[in-house]
Amino acid sequence: MSRTWLSPGVAYLTRGLLSVVVPAASSVIIVLRLASLKGVRISPWLISAVVLGAAPLGFAAYVLADEISQKRKANRLGARLVPRIHGKLPGNLDKVVKMVLRNENEYLGRPIEDEIKVLGPTINFRFFWEDLILTTEPQHIKTILATDFDNYVKGAKFREAADSVLGTGVFNSDGEIWKLHRTMTRPFFTHDRISHFEIFDRHADHAITLAKKRFRAGLAIDFQDLISRFTLDSASEFLFGHCIDSLSAGLPYPHNATESTNAIQGDNAAANFAYAFSQAQQAINRRVSIGQTWPLVEILADGTAQHMKVVNAFLDPILKDALEKRSTTVEFDKKEFADDQTLVDHLVNLTSDFKIIKDETLNILLAGRDTTASTLTSVIYLLAMHPEFLTRLREEIISKVGLTRRPTYDDIKEMKYLRAVLNETLRLFPAVPFDIRENICDTTWISPEDGKKPLFIPKGTMLSYSVLLMHRRTDLWGPDALEFDPDRWLDERVKKYLIPNPFIFLPFNAGPRICLGQQFAYNEMSFMVIRLLQNFSAITLSPEPAMRPPAWWAEKGGRQAIEQFRPRNHLTLYAMGGMWVKMEAVDDGEVID
Repeated sequence: MSRTWLSPGVAYLTRGLLSVVVPAASSVIIVLRLASLKGVRISPWLISAVVLGAAPLGFAAYVLADEISQKRKANRLGARLVPRIHGKLPGNLDKVVKMVLRNENEYLGRPIEDEIKVLGPTINFRFFWEDLILTTEPQHIKTILATDFDNYVKGAKFREAADSVLGTGVFNSDGEIWKLHRTMTRPFFTHDRISHFEIFDRHADHAITLAKKRFRAGLAIDFQDLISRFTLDSASEFLFGHCIDSLSAGLPYPHNATESTNAIQGDNAAANFAYAFSQAQQAINRRVSIGQTWPLVEILADGTAQHMKVVNAFLDPILKDALEKRSTTVEFDKKEFADDQTLVDHLVNLTSDFKIIKDETLNILLAGRDTTASTLTSVIYLLAMHPEFLTRLREEIISKVGLTRRPTYDDIKEMKYLRAVLNETLRLFPAVPFDIRENICDTTWISPEDGKKPLFIPKGTMLSYSVLLMHRRTDLWGPDALEFDPDRWLDERVKKYLIPNPFIFLPFNAGPRICLGQQFAYNEMSFMVIRLLQNFSAITLSPEPAMRPPAWWAEKGGRQAIEQFRPRNHLTLYAMGGMWVKMEAVDDGEVID
């Protein structure tokens, strides 16, 4: 059903109305038929009661039957139901409201973590009588991603929520369509292509120049904003052969600056594209968080429509131009890339289907921009919080490449401490903190508690897994799991924790859906960190009011007590209010030395 003329809310209510009208009408017909056979006159009040009561009674019967069915199936499989959250109101309404309210100001994942402490690492929220199972258990996540991969899909629920943005791209498809997108994209992420650093270098220089100009004026920058532009420009040129040039828009100013951010940025098409793309992702996350009833908050219009108009207006001409060029150029070998061939060039050589090309490029652009920008933002934050690690990392960088030379692929491979810093950042702040699947068939998961029956997972259940919470479990990573310590990747803790159980670290997913761009991301992040620390010798936080956590966070335990920003997530993790920092530029004397 097209969303161009019918809002998701109206479509949902229409379907819902049919589900109410049919049982109500059936009930009335049955009552009237029985009455006519007995020669009894039916009161209008009784008919009204039947009409009004049919739907809720039918739903209650469905819930009861589903409960009984689940218990019987679990018993047949020698299993037990997943531990459930129990609220005081029907459908766990009080828990829903509390969680929504807490999520506004709480630390990312804390409301879930509180429930896990009571019920264990795998729990069922059972909101509005709908199963929603979340796990932080490595063996369960391994089952989902690898050992029983075919039984777990993105599923119709997620596809419906994300379709207006991601279409049928690789992140929003299953089965043969997913295989098609995966097969088309894989050749692009070969070693020869991901180790070409000219694009990174050009955009890194632009970003660093903008940052230095602000720092010379004594002003902080929102590093999250700057690095998101760097990754967007790099990804768009790498994938499309067309730079979006979002760095050309003026950087935002701190709240107390005399200059106006709006006046500087003006009507910049690239900035508008970047903002709209981000807002569209926010809408997807909101839909997924609400569950199947998300259309009810989009009664008047599709919540992504206006944002996607901006995205489409910017992207469509680029893709159409590539399709037009295809008919006038020599066709490439469909199995190989020419040196100057982009992903779009490759896709248009495989298919002329505009939707397939657009969906795939937009999906890959999302991954190429947001996940890398998220991790680089977290790297800078953690180095600002831990200057001793920054100093040590700079020493490695300068010893390998000096203060001016552009790093090569081989240089990056040799920088063990740099990789340790990136891995430790990905452990504490994974770019995708939560992900979702849906199981096709009834199944069981091993019990996370020794000596207990396995857990029964009914088919069609929405399953969420959190690598963010798993990465921070002290029973998996040791008593210092909440601390930022890159040395854990270089000392005996690797052998003690990670090697025996590799599925405790999954920043790029695993199994058949493992991120194709993993090495590309490591290269881009490494390159940018090297360039930054060649140019800057110190980093300090300069929090804006919107970035600062509530004062009461300091009274809590764990990382929440020490955090100096507010981590949030849509499809990827980001810093609410930005990541405002100042950096000390390397002076000419240090460069000469």
